[in-house]
Amino acid sequence: MPQKRTSHLLTNLRSLMKNTTYVPQAINAYIIPSGDAHQSEYIAECDERRAFISGFTGSAGTAVVTDSTAALWTDGRYYLQARQEMDDNWILMKQGIPSTLTEAKWLSKTLNVGSVVGVDPYLVESEWWRDLAKELQGAGQTLIPVSKNLIDIIWEDRPKRPIKPVVPLEVKYTGRSVAEKLQELRCKLIEENAAMIIITALDEVAYLFNLRGSDIAYNPVFFSYAAVTSNEAYLFVNLSQLTGAAKDSLKAEGVNIKILPYEELSHFIENELATLSGKVWVSNHSSQAIAQMVPKERRIVKLSPIALMKAVKNETEIKGMEACHIRDAVALCQYFHWLEKEAIAGTQTEISAANYLQKLREDQENFVGPSFSTISSVGPNASIVHYEPAPETDRKITTEEIYLCDSGGQYKDGTTDVTRTMHFGIPSKFEQECYTRVLKGVISIATCIFPSEVKGNCLDTLARKALWDVGLDYGHGTGHGLGMYLNVHEGPMGVSWRSYPDDPGLKEGMFLSDEPGYYEDGKFGIRIENVVRVVKAETPYNHRDRGFLTFKTITYVPIQTKLIDPSLLTKKEVDWLNSYHMECRNKVGELLLQQGHQEAYNWLVRETQPIG
Repeated sequence: MPQKRTSHLLTNLRSLMKNTTYVPQAINAYIIPSGDAHQSEYIAECDERRAFISGFTGSAGTAVVTDSTAALWTDGRYYLQARQEMDDNWILMKQGIPSTLTEAKWLSKTLNVGSVVGVDPYLVESEWWRDLAKELQGAGQTLIPVSKNLIDIIWEDRPKRPIKPVVPLEVKYTGRSVAEKLQELRCKLIEENAAMIIITALDEVAYLFNLRGSDIAYNPVFFSYAAVTSNEAYLFVNLSQLTGAAKDSLKAEGVNIKILPYEELSHFIENELATLSGKVWVSNHSSQAIAQMVPKERRIVKLSPIALMKAVKNETEIKGMEACHIRDAVALCQYFHWLEKEAIAGTQTEISAANYLQKLREDQENFVGPSFSTISSVGPNASIVHYEPAPETDRKITTEEIYLCDSGGQYKDGTTDVTRTMHFGIPSKFEQECYTRVLKGVISIATCIFPSEVKGNCLDTLARKALWDVGLDYGHGTGHGLGMYLNVHEGPMGVSWRSYPDDPGLKEGMFLSDEPGYYEDGKFGIRIENVVRVVKAETPYNHRDRGFLTFKTITYVPIQTKLIDPSLLTKKEVDWLNSYHMECRNKVGELLLQQGHQEAYNWLVRETQPIG
């Protein structure tokens, strides 16, 4: 990957850090987070400030620029990518490594007593601000807000903010009307003794109002805020984005929904505070800027109730999620059948193959677009966890190297995310062992039984044990939540070696990924990813009436048996794999034949033959 030269950008930024025309006082360090004003994981091009200043394009990371040093923090998914994309002006700080200092501790040690640290308060969460300010204060340093973003000043060709159409999503897909969701939300306000809630997360606004947009690539959201009181609801959005159908859908709800300009939120909060009695609920993931608009004594800082409302899918959403995964599997079976033949000829590359996969998905009912940029990766590229093929790194897909494909689709009735690792030639014994141990982790998660509301991180070890047994591991989490035609990564729950601070515990109706992996730097990468639904488990006992849960796998794409070393599998694991493959054949095969894909069906039958 080409490195971006950043010397001139850092020089310009450091000049602004001393210019009191742009900062309240001269600052000794400037923090550039990854997110936008809504703390989104995936962001629009106009908000890619950290990528602009550092060259690192991964979705997670924080850059810090001081008078003489520049450092970037990111996690194990992106170490290799960051190392390749950043020039020698930058120090790579590997999060998750015990010896790596946090941003706060690094600043405390690097800066002198009396130093001032600045950050755009719209780009950091209020709790993050509080913790950093406290730690810096302990070191004799100060954190201040910089309201005029310094990156925006030096970013001469910064893209404009998207203004794309906002459309309604019918109740036949959502399962609940806006009126029903508002009623439930208001019940939560009463429980917390709150007079109003401010909603800042884009997917929460889209969910609440049954609207979808495309302001951020792959995520069906639009730039907006919302506020809800006991009798009114407010949507803050660029008015030109709302289609006639979207306006009509809100009017048809029969509830009082007022539409105001996106920029009016701060004035609205100020006015409401003057006339509204009671406290205001602000999500703990809201920006410091938004949180500070509400006086501390009137502020409830707590996870937004909408986060859990959308995480637990209703019956309509569950049916849609399961149905779209079957259609998605049809496209993937066609794809791998086609690619197997192409690999022999060596005529396809990572990019051309990914493009063909999208065309196959486009043929499926209710398809809207990809749910993220397809990770189509060969050999050493597959060892980069979140690799994105580019012309300068594009490799041919052949029979000589492992091929890893992580892809997904946005459908009106659901969101998919599936990873399969294939070898179209003869894999090495080590590749087979690694693959089989990753598969053992997948099966261990898929078959586990656990108490209701257990935290996801309690399950993480199950996915890693077969790798740990021989001294192997992987640096990313094991599972993330998925939205229903919303963001492919959705909280507040997840399965990881790290605890999720807002994890409410696993509940029936949640959907998560199950995706252990293994990556040999510069050689190959392996990941197997299914989506699973949390369902009730039938157990002979029920300790203290707590109730027990398990997972139902809803991804129906064959797992390549060529890469498996059966001697490493237990009988229970072999039985699970054979049963899973029969389910793939039954659920996907019928639709393949209905759509006239006889050759892909034959491939599916071959790939789902039982193993002994």
